Amino acid sequence: MSGTNGSNGSNGSNGDRALRSYFDFEKGLVSRELYINEEIYKREQEQIFARCWLFIGHESQVPNPGDFVVTRMGEEEVIMVRDRKDKQIRAFLNTCMHRGEKVCRYDDGNTLVFTCPFHGWSYSTAGKLVGVAYQEDAYNGALDKSEWGLHEVAQLKNYYGSIWATWDASAPSFEDYVGPFGESIRHCMQSSDGEDAGIEVYNPVHKWRVPTNWKVPAFTSSTDPAHAAMTHRSINVAAIGPQGDKEGGSRAPVRAPFPKKGHVIGDHNLGHGGGYTEYLQTGWRDYVDTWLEPGVDDYFRVANEAKQLKYADKFAAGHGHGGSHFCIFPNIIFDSWRMRQWHPQAIGVVERWSYFAVDRDAPQHVKDAERHYVIRYNGPTGMTESDDMENWNYVYPASRGVIARRLDYNFQAGLARGFENERMPGVTFSQSVSEEAQRARYSRWLAFMEAKSWDDLYPLNKNVDHKVFP
Repeated sequence: MSGTNGSNGSNGSNGDRALRSYFDFEKGLVSRELYINEEIYKREQEQIFARCWLFIGHESQVPNPGDFVVTRMGEEEVIMVRDRKDKQIRAFLNTCMHRGEKVCRYDDGNTLVFTCPFHGWSYSTAGKLVGVAYQEDAYNGALDKSEWGLHEVAQLKNYYGSIWATWDASAPSFEDYVGPFGESIRHCMQSSDGEDAGIEVYNPVHKWRVPTNWKVPAFTSSTDPAHAAMTHRSINVAAIGPQGDKEGGSRAPVRAPFPKKGHVIGDHNLGHGGGYTEYLQTGWRDYVDTWLEPGVDDYFRVANEAKQLKYADKFAAGHGHGGSHFCIFPNIIFDSWRMRQWHPQAIGVVERWSYFAVDRDAPQHVKDAERHYVIRYNGPTGMTESDDMENWNYVYPASRGVIARRLDYNFQAGLARGFENERMPGVTFSQSVSEEAQRARYSRWLAFMEAKSWDDLYPLNKNVDHKVFP
Protein backbone atom coordinates (compact mmCIF):
# COMPACT_ATOMS: atom_id res chain seq x y z
CA MET A 1 0.00 0.00 0.00
CA SER A 2 1.34 3.42 -0.87
CA GLY A 3 0.59 5.94 1.82
CA THR A 4 1.94 7.39 5.04
CA ASN A 5 3.07 3.99 6.41
CA GLY A 6 2.74 4.81 10.09
CA SER A 7 5.18 2.06 11.15
CA ASN A 8 8.24 3.86 9.79
CA GLY A 9 10.58 5.56 12.24
CA SER A 10 11.30 5.28 15.96
CA ASN A 11 9.50 1.96 16.42
CA GLY A 12 6.14 3.59 16.93
CA SER A 13 7.24 6.56 19.02
CA ASN A 14 7.29 9.99 17.48
CA GLY A 15 11.05 10.40 17.86
CA ASP A 16 12.52 12.78 15.29
CA ARG A 17 9.95 11.99 12.65
CA ALA A 18 8.11 15.01 11.29
CA LEU A 19 4.40 14.97 12.06
CA ARG A 20 3.65 15.89 8.46
CA SER A 21 5.03 12.55 7.37
CA TYR A 22 2.01 10.88 8.96
CA PHE A 23 -0.22 12.41 6.27
CA ASP A 24 -0.59 11.95 2.54
CA PHE A 25 -2.46 15.15 1.82
CA GLU A 26 -2.95 14.60 -1.90
CA LYS A 27 -4.49 11.16 -1.34
CA GLY A 28 -6.43 12.06 1.81
CA LEU A 29 -4.68 9.49 4.01
CA VAL A 30 -3.91 9.73 7.74
CA SER A 31 -1.64 7.36 9.64
CA ARG A 32 -3.15 5.34 12.46
CA GLU A 33 -0.08 6.32 14.46
CA LEU A 34 -1.81 9.60 15.32
CA TYR A 35 -4.36 7.60 17.31
CA ILE A 36 -2.17 5.04 19.05
CA ASN A 37 1.18 6.75 19.63
CA GLU A 38 1.76 7.63 23.29
CA GLU A 39 4.25 10.41 22.58
CA ILE A 40 1.91 12.09 20.13
CA TYR A 41 -0.88 11.91 22.72
CA LYS A 42 1.31 13.56 25.37
CA ARG A 43 2.28 16.28 22.92
CA GLU A 44 -1.41 16.96 22.20
CA GLN A 45 -2.02 17.81 25.86
CA GLU A 46 0.67 20.49 25.74
CA GLN A 47 0.24 21.82 22.22
CA ILE A 48 -3.55 21.70 21.93
CA PHE A 49 -5.36 21.44 25.26
CA ALA A 50 -3.03 23.85 27.08
CA ARG A 51 -3.57 26.48 24.35
CA CYS A 52 -7.07 26.22 22.90
CA TRP A 53 -10.26 27.85 24.02
CA LEU A 54 -12.21 24.99 25.60
CA PHE A 55 -15.89 24.74 26.51
CA ILE A 56 -16.22 24.28 30.28
CA GLY A 57 -19.96 24.56 30.91
CA HIS A 58 -23.06 26.73 30.91
CA GLU A 59 -23.98 29.64 33.15
CA SER A 60 -27.20 27.89 34.24
CA GLN A 61 -25.10 25.32 36.13
CA VAL A 62 -23.99 28.00 38.61
CA PRO A 63 -26.97 30.38 38.93
CA ASN A 64 -26.36 31.52 42.52
CA PRO A 65 -23.38 33.03 44.37
CA GLY A 66 -21.26 30.19 45.74
CA ASP A 67 -22.58 27.64 43.22
CA PHE A 68 -19.89 25.48 41.62
CA VAL A 69 -19.44 22.54 39.26
CA VAL A 70 -16.30 20.53 38.64
CA THR A 71 -15.60 20.44 34.93
CA ARG A 72 -12.61 19.55 32.73
CA MET A 73 -10.04 21.07 30.40
CA GLY A 74 -8.33 18.15 28.70
CA GLU A 75 -7.14 15.71 31.35
CA GLU A 76 -7.38 18.22 34.18
CA GLU A 77 -10.22 19.00 36.59
CA VAL A 78 -11.37 22.59 36.81
CA ILE A 79 -13.75 24.26 39.27
CA MET A 80 -16.25 26.61 37.64
CA VAL A 81 -17.73 28.80 40.39
CA ARG A 82 -19.85 31.94 40.74
CA ASP A 83 -18.09 34.21 43.21
CA ARG A 84 -20.04 35.18 46.31
CA LYS A 85 -18.92 38.81 46.26
CA ASP A 86 -18.98 40.07 42.67
CA LYS A 87 -21.17 37.21 41.34
CA GLN A 88 -18.83 36.68 38.36
CA ILE A 89 -18.09 33.21 37.01
CA ARG A 90 -14.48 32.07 37.42
CA ALA A 91 -12.55 28.87 36.77
CA PHE A 92 -9.64 27.37 38.71
CA LEU A 93 -7.51 24.26 38.50
CA ASN A 94 -8.78 21.81 41.11
CA THR A 95 -5.53 21.44 43.03
CA CYS A 96 -4.29 22.87 46.30
CA MET A 97 -1.24 25.10 45.98
CA HIS A 98 0.30 23.45 49.06
CA ARG A 99 0.55 19.73 48.23
CA GLY A 100 -1.67 19.32 45.20
CA GLU A 101 -4.70 17.64 46.78
CA LYS A 102 -8.07 18.33 45.21
CA VAL A 103 -9.68 21.23 47.02
CA CYS A 104 -13.12 20.14 45.76
CA ARG A 105 -14.17 16.50 45.70
CA TYR A 106 -17.83 17.02 44.80
CA ASP A 107 -19.27 17.26 41.29
CA ASP A 108 -21.39 20.31 42.14
CA GLY A 109 -22.86 22.24 45.03
CA ASN A 110 -22.70 25.54 46.89
CA THR A 111 -19.89 26.62 49.20
CA LEU A 112 -18.51 29.45 51.29
CA VAL A 113 -14.90 28.39 50.73
CA PHE A 114 -12.97 25.50 49.18
CA THR A 115 -11.00 23.75 51.92
CA CYS A 116 -8.25 21.25 51.16
CA PRO A 117 -8.89 18.06 53.19
CA PHE A 118 -5.12 17.38 53.50
CA HIS A 119 -3.71 20.33 55.46
CA GLY A 120 -6.68 22.67 55.62
CA TRP A 121 -5.64 25.46 53.27
CA SER A 122 -8.84 27.32 52.38
CA TYR A 123 -9.71 29.38 49.33
CA SER A 124 -12.50 31.87 48.66
CA THR A 125 -14.83 31.57 45.68
CA ALA A 126 -12.60 34.21 44.05
CA GLY A 127 -9.68 31.77 44.35
CA LYS A 128 -7.83 33.71 47.07
CA LEU A 129 -6.02 31.84 49.84
CA VAL A 130 -7.89 32.88 52.98
CA GLY A 131 -6.93 30.27 55.57
CA VAL A 132 -3.71 28.42 56.45
CA ALA A 133 -3.39 26.10 59.46
CA TYR A 134 -0.72 27.18 61.97
CA GLN A 135 0.18 30.10 59.76
CA GLU A 136 2.03 32.09 62.41
CA ASP A 137 3.90 29.15 63.93
CA ALA A 138 4.78 27.35 60.68
CA TYR A 139 5.72 30.34 58.57
CA ASN A 140 6.68 32.93 61.18
CA GLY A 141 4.06 35.19 59.63
CA ALA A 142 6.09 35.40 56.42
CA LEU A 143 3.73 33.49 54.10
CA ASP A 144 2.27 35.92 51.56
CA LYS A 145 -1.17 34.45 50.98
CA SER A 146 -1.75 36.71 47.99
CA GLU A 147 0.85 34.68 46.07
CA TRP A 148 -0.74 31.28 46.75
CA GLY A 149 -4.28 31.53 45.43
CA LEU A 150 -5.82 28.84 43.24
CA HIS A 151 -4.43 28.67 39.70
CA GLU A 152 -6.94 30.53 37.54
CA VAL A 153 -7.53 30.15 33.81
CA ALA A 154 -5.81 32.84 31.75
CA GLN A 155 -8.96 33.94 29.95
CA LEU A 156 -12.67 33.19 30.40
CA LYS A 157 -15.62 34.08 28.17
CA ASN A 158 -19.36 33.94 28.72
CA TYR A 159 -20.74 33.68 25.18
CA TYR A 160 -24.55 33.83 25.23
CA GLY A 161 -24.53 31.59 28.30
CA SER A 162 -21.87 29.11 27.13
CA ILE A 163 -18.68 29.32 29.22
CA TRP A 164 -15.25 28.97 27.61
CA ALA A 165 -11.71 29.20 28.99
CA THR A 166 -8.07 28.93 27.96
CA TRP A 167 -4.87 28.46 29.94
CA ASP A 168 -2.94 30.61 27.45
CA ALA A 169 -2.85 34.36 28.09
CA SER A 170 -1.51 34.93 24.58
CA ALA A 171 -4.45 33.19 22.90
CA PRO A 172 -6.62 35.40 20.67
CA SER A 173 -10.04 36.59 21.77
CA PHE A 174 -12.76 33.97 21.85
CA GLU A 175 -14.57 35.73 19.02
CA ASP A 176 -11.48 35.46 16.81
CA TYR A 177 -11.01 31.83 17.84
CA VAL A 178 -14.48 30.74 16.71
CA GLY A 179 -14.56 33.10 13.72
CA PRO A 180 -17.63 32.74 11.47
CA PHE A 181 -18.94 29.91 13.67
CA GLY A 182 -19.80 32.37 16.44
CA GLU A 183 -23.25 33.00 14.98
CA SER A 184 -23.95 29.27 14.96
CA ILE A 185 -23.01 28.98 18.65
CA ARG A 186 -25.28 31.94 19.36
CA HIS A 187 -28.12 30.21 17.49
CA CYS A 188 -27.65 27.04 19.55
CA MET A 189 -27.85 29.10 22.75
CA GLN A 190 -31.20 30.60 21.71
CA SER A 191 -34.46 29.28 23.07
CA SER A 192 -37.16 27.99 20.74
CA ASP A 193 -38.61 31.50 20.38
CA GLY A 194 -35.26 32.94 19.21
CA GLU A 195 -34.30 34.63 22.49
CA ASP A 196 -30.55 34.98 22.98
CA ALA A 197 -29.13 33.03 25.93
CA GLY A 198 -32.57 31.55 26.44
CA ILE A 199 -31.62 28.01 27.44
CA GLU A 200 -30.50 26.13 30.50
CA VAL A 201 -28.85 22.72 30.75
CA TYR A 202 -29.83 19.76 32.87
CA ASN A 203 -27.54 19.17 35.83
CA PRO A 204 -25.73 16.89 36.52
CA VAL A 205 -23.98 16.42 33.22
CA HIS A 206 -24.23 12.95 31.66
CA LYS A 207 -20.74 11.35 31.80
CA TRP A 208 -19.21 8.04 30.79
CA ARG A 209 -15.97 6.61 29.48
CA VAL A 210 -15.23 4.95 26.14
CA PRO A 211 -12.09 2.83 25.53
CA THR A 212 -10.81 4.67 22.47
CA ASN A 213 -8.60 7.61 21.50
CA TRP A 214 -10.32 10.97 21.96
CA LYS A 215 -9.99 11.86 18.27
CA VAL A 216 -12.07 8.87 17.14
CA PRO A 217 -15.36 10.47 18.23
CA ALA A 218 -14.25 14.12 18.46
CA PHE A 219 -12.85 14.28 14.94
CA THR A 220 -15.17 11.93 13.08
CA SER A 221 -18.58 11.82 14.79
CA SER A 222 -19.53 15.36 13.81
CA THR A 223 -20.96 15.09 10.33
CA ASP A 224 -20.42 11.53 9.24
CA PRO A 225 -23.44 11.07 6.97
CA ALA A 226 -22.28 7.76 5.58
CA HIS A 227 -22.42 5.96 8.92
CA ALA A 228 -26.13 6.36 9.63
CA ALA A 229 -27.46 3.87 7.09
CA MET A 230 -25.39 1.05 8.60
CA THR A 231 -24.70 2.00 12.21
CA HIS A 232 -28.21 3.29 12.97
CA ARG A 233 -30.15 1.06 10.63
CA SER A 234 -32.27 -0.46 13.40
CA ILE A 235 -32.77 2.78 15.32
CA ASN A 236 -34.08 4.61 12.29
CA VAL A 237 -37.16 2.38 12.38
CA ALA A 238 -37.48 2.10 16.18
CA ALA A 239 -39.63 5.23 16.53
CA ILE A 240 -37.74 6.67 19.51
CA GLY A 241 -38.45 10.26 18.48
CA PRO A 242 -40.92 12.55 20.27
CA GLN A 243 -43.64 11.66 17.72
CA GLY A 244 -43.44 7.90 18.24
CA ASP A 245 -44.47 5.99 15.12
CA LYS A 246 -46.52 8.88 13.73
CA GLU A 247 -45.67 9.57 10.07
CA GLY A 248 -43.52 6.46 9.93
CA GLY A 249 -41.50 7.18 13.06
CA SER A 250 -37.99 8.53 13.32
CA ARG A 251 -35.29 9.24 15.90
CA ALA A 252 -35.54 12.95 15.05
CA PRO A 253 -38.47 15.31 15.62
CA VAL A 254 -40.84 16.11 12.76
CA ARG A 255 -39.89 19.26 10.87
CA ALA A 256 -41.83 21.15 8.23
CA PRO A 257 -40.16 21.47 4.82
CA PHE A 258 -38.25 24.67 4.15
CA PRO A 259 -36.19 25.69 1.09
CA LYS A 260 -32.62 24.64 1.86
CA LYS A 261 -29.51 22.89 0.63
CA GLY A 262 -27.25 20.63 2.66
CA HIS A 263 -23.45 20.83 2.75
CA VAL A 264 -20.47 19.66 4.76
CA ILE A 265 -18.05 22.45 5.66
CA GLY A 266 -14.61 22.77 7.20
CA ASP A 267 -12.53 25.76 8.25
CA HIS A 268 -8.94 24.61 7.70
CA ASN A 269 -7.46 27.66 9.42
CA LEU A 270 -9.62 27.34 12.55
CA GLY A 271 -10.41 23.63 12.62
CA HIS A 272 -14.17 24.00 13.08
CA GLY A 273 -16.73 22.37 10.85
CA GLY A 274 -19.57 19.95 10.37
CA GLY A 275 -22.83 19.80 8.52
CA TYR A 276 -24.29 23.04 7.21
CA THR A 277 -27.82 23.87 6.10
CA GLU A 278 -27.92 26.69 3.58
CA TYR A 279 -31.39 28.17 3.98
CA LEU A 280 -32.47 29.49 0.60
CA GLN A 281 -34.86 32.13 1.89
CA THR A 282 -35.27 34.30 4.96
CA GLY A 283 -37.66 33.38 7.74
CA TRP A 284 -38.20 30.24 9.76
CA ARG A 285 -40.08 27.02 9.13
CA ASP A 286 -43.65 26.37 10.26
CA TYR A 287 -44.25 24.19 13.28
CA VAL A 288 -45.57 20.65 12.91
CA ASP A 289 -47.18 18.95 15.91
CA THR A 290 -44.70 16.37 17.12
CA TRP A 291 -44.94 15.43 20.79
CA LEU A 292 -47.01 12.57 22.17
CA GLU A 293 -47.04 14.11 25.66
CA PRO A 294 -50.05 16.44 26.10
CA GLY A 295 -49.48 20.18 26.09
CA VAL A 296 -45.93 20.11 24.73
CA ASP A 297 -46.87 21.04 21.17
CA ASP A 298 -48.92 23.95 22.50
CA TYR A 299 -45.79 25.46 24.03
CA PHE A 300 -43.55 24.94 21.00
CA ARG A 301 -46.18 26.21 18.56
CA VAL A 302 -46.34 29.59 20.34
CA ALA A 303 -42.54 29.75 20.64
CA ASN A 304 -42.13 28.97 16.95
CA GLU A 305 -44.49 31.78 15.96
CA ALA A 306 -42.36 34.22 17.97
CA LYS A 307 -39.21 32.97 16.27
CA GLN A 308 -40.77 33.38 12.83
CA LEU A 309 -41.34 37.06 13.59
CA LYS A 310 -37.72 37.55 14.69
CA TYR A 311 -36.33 35.84 11.59
CA ALA A 312 -38.82 37.24 9.08
CA ASP A 313 -36.22 39.32 7.23
CA LYS A 314 -33.00 37.36 7.86
CA PHE A 315 -31.45 33.99 7.13
CA ALA A 316 -31.09 31.52 9.98
CA ALA A 317 -27.61 30.27 10.88
CA GLY A 318 -26.65 27.04 9.14
CA HIS A 319 -26.26 25.10 12.39
CA GLY A 320 -28.50 24.35 15.33
CA HIS A 321 -32.28 24.07 15.65
CA GLY A 322 -32.46 21.38 12.98
CA GLY A 323 -29.72 22.82 10.77
CA SER A 324 -26.91 20.43 11.64
CA HIS A 325 -24.34 19.76 14.31
CA PHE A 326 -20.79 21.05 14.16
CA CYS A 327 -17.47 20.80 15.98
CA ILE A 328 -15.57 23.66 17.58
CA PHE A 329 -11.94 22.55 17.62
CA PRO A 330 -10.72 20.52 19.35
CA ASN A 331 -13.36 18.52 21.22
CA ILE A 332 -16.89 19.95 21.48
CA ILE A 333 -19.80 19.16 19.15
CA PHE A 334 -22.81 21.47 19.21
CA ASP A 335 -26.52 21.09 18.54
CA SER A 336 -29.30 23.30 19.82
CA TRP A 337 -30.44 20.49 22.15
CA ARG A 338 -27.15 18.91 23.23
CA MET A 339 -23.46 19.62 23.56
CA ARG A 340 -21.13 16.63 23.34
CA GLN A 341 -17.60 16.99 24.66
CA TRP A 342 -14.73 14.51 24.52
CA HIS A 343 -12.17 14.77 27.34
CA PRO A 344 -8.96 12.75 26.82
CA GLN A 345 -8.07 10.61 29.83
CA ALA A 346 -5.31 8.42 28.38
CA ILE A 347 -4.09 7.41 24.95
CA GLY A 348 -6.95 4.89 24.69
CA VAL A 349 -9.56 6.34 27.04
CA VAL A 350 -11.92 9.26 26.46
CA GLU A 351 -14.55 10.63 28.81
CA ARG A 352 -17.76 11.77 27.15
CA TRP A 353 -19.75 14.60 28.72
CA SER A 354 -23.20 15.44 27.37
CA TYR A 355 -25.01 18.67 28.19
CA PHE A 356 -28.72 18.68 27.32
CA ALA A 357 -30.36 22.02 26.63
CA VAL A 358 -33.96 23.08 27.24
CA ASP A 359 -35.74 26.43 27.08
CA ARG A 360 -35.06 28.14 30.39
CA ASP A 361 -38.61 29.47 30.73
CA ALA A 362 -40.44 26.39 29.47
CA PRO A 363 -43.03 24.86 31.82
CA GLN A 364 -41.98 21.76 33.72
CA HIS A 365 -44.00 19.32 31.64
CA VAL A 366 -42.12 20.48 28.52
CA LYS A 367 -38.76 20.08 30.24
CA ASP A 368 -39.75 16.60 31.43
CA ALA A 369 -40.80 15.52 27.93
CA GLU A 370 -37.50 16.71 26.44
CA ARG A 371 -35.52 15.01 29.19
CA HIS A 372 -37.26 11.69 28.51
CA TYR A 373 -36.44 12.00 24.81
CA VAL A 374 -32.74 12.72 25.29
CA ILE A 375 -32.44 9.79 27.69
CA ARG A 376 -33.92 7.49 25.05
CA TYR A 377 -31.57 8.87 22.43
CA ASN A 378 -28.24 9.57 24.14
CA GLY A 379 -25.68 7.97 26.37
CA PRO A 380 -24.45 4.44 27.05
CA THR A 381 -28.04 3.28 27.58
CA GLY A 382 -29.49 5.47 24.85
CA MET A 383 -30.66 3.63 21.78
CA THR A 384 -28.78 5.75 19.23
CA GLU A 385 -25.42 6.46 20.79
CA SER A 386 -24.91 2.92 22.01
CA ASP A 387 -24.65 2.10 18.30
CA ASP A 388 -21.85 4.63 17.89
CA MET A 389 -19.95 3.43 20.92
CA GLU A 390 -20.01 -0.11 19.63
CA ASN A 391 -17.96 1.14 16.68
CA TRP A 392 -15.64 3.43 18.64
CA ASN A 393 -14.84 0.67 21.14
CA TYR A 394 -13.31 -1.46 18.39
CA VAL A 395 -11.47 1.19 16.36
CA TYR A 396 -8.69 1.68 18.88
CA PRO A 397 -7.76 -1.98 19.63
CA ALA A 398 -8.10 -2.89 15.95
CA SER A 399 -5.54 -0.20 15.07
CA ARG A 400 -2.82 -0.94 17.63
CA GLY A 401 -1.17 -4.07 16.24
CA VAL A 402 2.16 -4.20 14.42
CA ILE A 403 0.51 -4.83 11.06
CA ALA A 404 -2.54 -2.62 11.64
CA ARG A 405 -0.51 0.47 12.46
CA ARG A 406 1.25 0.22 9.09
CA LEU A 407 -2.06 0.97 7.40
CA ASP A 408 -3.69 4.35 6.88
CA TYR A 409 -7.15 5.71 7.58
CA ASN A 410 -9.04 6.88 4.51
CA PHE A 411 -10.37 10.47 4.60
CA GLN A 412 -10.98 10.78 0.85
CA ALA A 413 -14.73 11.43 0.69
CA GLY A 414 -15.25 14.72 -1.14
CA LEU A 415 -11.50 15.28 -1.48
CA ALA A 416 -10.55 18.18 -3.80
CA ARG A 417 -14.20 19.03 -4.38
CA GLY A 418 -14.42 22.04 -2.09
CA PHE A 419 -15.80 25.45 -3.03
CA GLU A 420 -16.47 28.80 -1.42
CA ASN A 421 -19.77 30.25 -0.26
CA GLU A 422 -20.35 33.84 0.86
CA ARG A 423 -22.46 32.63 3.79
CA MET A 424 -19.28 31.53 5.60
CA PRO A 425 -16.22 33.44 4.31
CA GLY A 426 -12.95 31.53 4.47
CA VAL A 427 -14.68 28.19 5.00
CA THR A 428 -14.47 25.29 2.53
CA PHE A 429 -17.86 23.96 1.46
CA SER A 430 -18.29 20.47 0.08
CA GLN A 431 -20.98 18.01 -0.98
CA SER A 432 -23.45 16.65 1.56
CA VAL A 433 -21.55 13.36 1.95
CA SER A 434 -17.96 14.45 2.52
CA GLU A 435 -15.12 14.29 5.03
CA GLU A 436 -14.18 17.94 4.53
CA ALA A 437 -14.90 18.72 8.19
CA GLN A 438 -12.60 15.93 9.38
CA ARG A 439 -9.82 17.05 7.05
CA ALA A 440 -10.19 20.61 8.36
CA ARG A 441 -9.74 19.36 11.91
CA TYR A 442 -6.53 17.66 10.87
CA SER A 443 -5.26 20.80 9.16
CA ARG A 444 -5.75 22.62 12.46
CA TRP A 445 -4.37 19.70 14.50
CA LEU A 446 -1.14 19.77 12.52
CA ALA A 447 -0.88 23.56 12.82
CA PHE A 448 -1.19 23.39 16.61
CA MET A 449 1.20 20.48 16.93
CA GLU A 450 3.88 22.27 14.89
CA ALA A 451 3.40 25.81 16.25
CA LYS A 452 5.87 27.12 18.81
CA SER A 453 3.38 29.76 19.99
CA TRP A 454 0.18 31.55 19.00
CA ASP A 455 2.34 33.82 16.83
CA ASP A 456 2.56 30.90 14.37
CA LEU A 457 -1.19 30.34 14.32
CA TYR A 458 -4.19 31.88 12.63
CA PRO A 459 -6.01 34.09 13.68
CA LEU A 460 -3.10 35.95 15.31
CA ASN A 461 -0.97 35.45 12.21
CA LYS A 462 -3.50 36.05 9.46
CA ASN A 463 -0.89 35.60 6.74
CA VAL A 464 -0.65 31.87 7.48
CA ASP A 465 -2.80 29.45 5.48
CA HIS A 466 -2.96 26.08 7.19
CA LYS A 467 -5.03 24.26 4.58
CA VAL A 468 -2.97 21.22 3.61
CA PHE A 469 -5.53 18.98 1.90
CA PRO A 470 -6.49 19.83 -1.70
